[in-house]
Amino acid sequence: MLNRCVITFFFFIGLSGILFSVQAQQPVLLTDSLHQHMFTFGELKSIVDTTDRLTFEQIQQARVASLFNTNKSSTPQNTETNKYYWYKLRIDHRDTREKLFVLEFFDQTIDEIEAYIPTRQGRYAQVVLGDQLTFSARPFRHKNFVIPLYNELQGTHDYYFRIKSSQVADVIIVLRSIDYFIGYALGEYFSFGIFYGMIFIFCFYNMVMFFAVRQRAYLYYVCYLLCVALFEMCTDGIAYHYLWPRLSNWNQFAFGIVLCLMSIFALLFTQRLLLLHRKAPRLHFFISVVIAARLLFFAYCLLFDKSLFNYKFLEAVPLLVAFGSGIYIWTTGYRPARYFVIGYGFLFFGYLVKFLIMLGFTWLNFGIISYYILSFCFIMEMTFLSLAVGDRVRVLKYSRDRAQQRIIKQMKINQELKDNINRELEAKVTERTKELMEKSSIIEQQNEALFSANHTLQEQRDEIARINALLNKDNEELKENVEQVTRARVLSTGVRFEEFSKLYPDQESCLKFLAELKWREGYECKKCATTTYYPGHLPYSRRCSNCGYEESATAHTLLQNIRIPINKSFYLIYLIYSTKGKISSHKLSDILSIRQSTCWAYSKKIKQQIEEKKLTFRKLGDKGWSELLF
Repeated sequence: MLNRCVITFFFFIGLSGILFSVQAQQPVLLTDSLHQHMFTFGELKSIVDTTDRLTFEQIQQARVASLFNTNKSSTPQNTETNKYYWYKLRIDHRDTREKLFVLEFFDQTIDEIEAYIPTRQGRYAQVVLGDQLTFSARPFRHKNFVIPLYNELQGTHDYYFRIKSSQVADVIIVLRSIDYFIGYALGEYFSFGIFYGMIFIFCFYNMVMFFAVRQRAYLYYVCYLLCVALFEMCTDGIAYHYLWPRLSNWNQFAFGIVLCLMSIFALLFTQRLLLLHRKAPRLHFFISVVIAARLLFFAYCLLFDKSLFNYKFLEAVPLLVAFGSGIYIWTTGYRPARYFVIGYGFLFFGYLVKFLIMLGFTWLNFGIISYYILSFCFIMEMTFLSLAVGDRVRVLKYSRDRAQQRIIKQMKINQELKDNINRELEAKVTERTKELMEKSSIIEQQNEALFSANHTLQEQRDEIARINALLNKDNEELKENVEQVTRARVLSTGVRFEEFSKLYPDQESCLKFLAELKWREGYECKKCATTTYYPGHLPYSRRCSNCGYEESATAHTLLQNIRIPINKSFYLIYLIYSTKGKISSHKLSDILSIRQSTCWAYSKKIKQQIEEKKLTFRKLGDKGWSELLF
């Protein structure tokens, strides 16, 4: 059936080429003996509606009808996307009462088709088609756009089509009898079944291989094949027919998502199959960068401008990267790369043909053959990539067998070396044992002497420990005496701040002294007079166990809310007391490194305290300075 279509196609191509020089639009003769006819060359006329405002009534007017241009290519295209194109063809109806005929559009990516079909009443019936409509809106539930004709017509009639597409579309219009169309459609769907069946067989085989050898290359290849199948289904219209017939919006850009995934899995498969991380690390990194760039472009298209999905030629970048990587690795001597290069060579050829047709090389557009050339190249690519995967398994198996042989050989050598070393070690151990037996008696004598010396050292250690205990006791007594002498000296006059600081070196020691002095006669709460307490939150503060009132060590003392270090405050009070208030504020400022005004303010307060407690201090002697704290 397919060969018959191809022969018929070339016949009409040749016939149209002969009649190309005729400028008038040539009508197609419609008889009961006609099976199919593809409109090409002078059989089609077109006009671009740059204003998007031309109506069907205006198109029929003589001044607009004269603007129609005769088609000069085998397959016309909508080169200007998102613009309305008007196409006109002419059919000469003869006696066709026994057969019904249909017009079929091959390109399923056309967004809008408004067909104006003449009726027997002399009017035109409008049929609206396009992939932006739900699939159920089509007159025929077929992947292509099929329009029924009226068989009651007689004479020559013009047919008009208003077409718009967001991507370059091939306007392939074929006239078929209904019986031939049914047979052709069944054969075409059968061919699709074989095509997609082969893909799923490849997927199943490689999935089994993945579970068998656990190589991620097989998983990437399976994902790639599934993306190829889904992309071809989007291109053929099968996906819209069976997978999402009600999602017309999704159908507009689903191919772009699948195409992105196909490129990514193809590059991941290339990295794994060709072992680029080991054989070409820089190339492996470059492919990772290409994958990241492709994902960024995909995200931009999906989120901001879905019309960019129509730029399918951008997939040439990942295709060339994979193809070039295969050629490079093949030149390094990696055998599985040869099938990889051949497979991607077929795909590159098919893509190149499609790309050149898109650039305007219309002589490459052979209708059905050029339309399905990419599908054929995908089949060849999958075949050779499967051979590459199998060859990689054979290479891995061969490498594993060689590695096992080398391991076995090395194990034999290691066993021989081990036996030789064991024999040498046994001889050396025997010799060494004999030497040790001779020296054992000497070692026993030395051990006895060492035991006697250890006993003597033990007695000496005990004696040293006893002496150290006595020395520690004497040191504690001496330390206590030194502290008493230091305290007595501090209480005398003329002590420097460095010596005074040895007794009260920091805030903690000052607070401890102040707390012991403050509560030397016992604790009593200032609020409830309770004598029981527990430690407060501040250092050396006490909290009443009854009412919870917490009293710090400096509360109700001369040091409450003081702004200078407490140890310097102690020394300040001591100096004023020991000099009976005769020391000047300037002298205090030099000694304590405190501002003169601060020393003057505190010395005035302390001198006032001394004057108030003058009689009491005479009885206390040198220890009276501590009473100034309260």
